[in-house]
Amino acid sequence: MNERILSIIEIDRVIEMAWEDRTTFEAIEMQFGLKHTEVIALMRREMKASSFKMWRKRTGKRLTKHAALRNINVTRFKSAQQRTITSNKISKR
Repeated sequence: MNERILSIIEIDRVIEMAWEDRTTFEAIEMQFGLKHTEVIALMRREMKASSFKMWRKRTGKRLTKHAALRNINVTRFKSAQQRTITSNKISKR
């Protein structure tokens, strides 16, 4: 793979976007140039094994993570209820 070098802030943002249900892998690729398999590799490298397994199980069931499978009526990337995430931790509202 030809994975580009990301800053710590960019890695944090990719992880945040990958966890969001409504953000597609295509949106991550458009913003950061990482293909679906590269996002998986980044998540595997940056997360604890148990967190990675939980994420994979979660994203495998989400039709909203792939633009081709997504309902055409869904046009936003993230839920209005999504909390702000920084440093991989959910901040208080």
